[in-house]
Amino acid sequence: MTTTTAPLPDYLEEEILLHPERRKFPEFDAARLLRTVFEPTEGCRVCILVDFDDPQPLIKDFAFLSHDGFPIQKRAHEHFYQALKDRVMSELGMSGGEMFAYKMTYGSNLDLADEVWDTAGNPLSFDRDIYPNYDIILCISTFSATAPLTAKAKEFGFRGATMHGLNDVILSSGLAVDYIEVSRDAEKLRLALTKADSVEIDFELEDGRILTAWLGLNGQEAQKSHGLCHGKTPDIANLPAGEVYFVPVDARGHFPMKYEDGTLGVLDVENRCIVRSTLIEGNPETIAAHNARLADDPMTGTLGELGFGTQVLPVSGADIQDEKVLGTCHMATGRDDHLGGDIVPSMFKKHENSTHDDILFAPHKTPNFNIRQVRMHRGGKTEILIENFRPCAYLMDALTA
Repeated sequence: MTTTTAPLPDYLEEEILLHPERRKFPEFDAARLLRTVFEPTEGCRVCILVDFDDPQPLIKDFAFLSHDGFPIQKRAHEHFYQALKDRVMSELGMSGGEMFAYKMTYGSNLDLADEVWDTAGNPLSFDRDIYPNYDIILCISTFSATAPLTAKAKEFGFRGATMHGLNDVILSSGLAVDYIEVSRDAEKLRLALTKADSVEIDFELEDGRILTAWLGLNGQEAQKSHGLCHGKTPDIANLPAGEVYFVPVDARGHFPMKYEDGTLGVLDVENRCIVRSTLIEGNPETIAAHNARLADDPMTGTLGELGFGTQVLPVSGADIQDEKVLGTCHMATGRDDHLGGDIVPSMFKKHENSTHDDILFAPHKTPNFNIRQVRMHRGGKTEILIENFRPCAYLMDALTA
């Protein structure tokens, strides 16, 4: 057993009592991960996808390995490609193991262009040469490809996993956990939240103001991202996994937003859509650019997801893991067809707008405001789920049941 390279968040110190063994994580093992996630693996043909701005010269003869940078792609080569070739495929009864590169999308969950390159530098077609010929596809990329690969999996019948933003903390924790346990905990919390009528979130700003966002769920079945992709049913696991989520049918109110440049704004929501942003502090041009985008293509402001983390994990600095941490929640704008929603790429004015963009609320990510309380309304009863980024008794009791 090896201790993870990053500490658990302070706000999980109480919750760790639930699973004291999760102060440490076993050493990452690609064979264990793939066996757990994809049972059965016997007879499956597997490949690995990575992305580059200019794929052909970098993937040819693995040229990227001799260049500076490309940390995600180099981890994909070391911990998956090389591991598959060395022992994992023979251990799991798999074949293939090839690596292919595609052109970077520069947007979360944008559809992939059809052209892809092999390690000899030859151009190939996803639809002709990759999707029909592999049973399991591992996508280790800069930007998430979960939505487009989910659609292609249903069309061509493969299974797969997306692991965008892969870093060392994720390797040593979020990909080292036992996904049987992750799935079990996610199901316990899914049952605790399913068929919710609505959820309200109170955000407390530094100036003392309270903003409230209301999300209508209409009693829908909660879904879970739990990391298991068993059997032969076409599906894509988004790893690290560990969340319960809904596709909102309505939303209204206000919530804060911290932009990439640190600018803070208040977002106004009407009829499930963000309609405007107002500056709290930072760069007015950032707010103006967001408002211009909303005016030009209103679909970019549609709320397509409400999610809750279910795992005890260290902060990785990458939202793909950090949104899975117990006590956090997130919303997302844009396409939600991969979640069973009704927002598809063709509804956007421009292809580059048809992203699925997560907005994570967590102490390390949004220290300028607090989640004061999250409330679930269901069947005439109200349950408090989170207070001050800490899961409340209702969720903790569900996990220990």
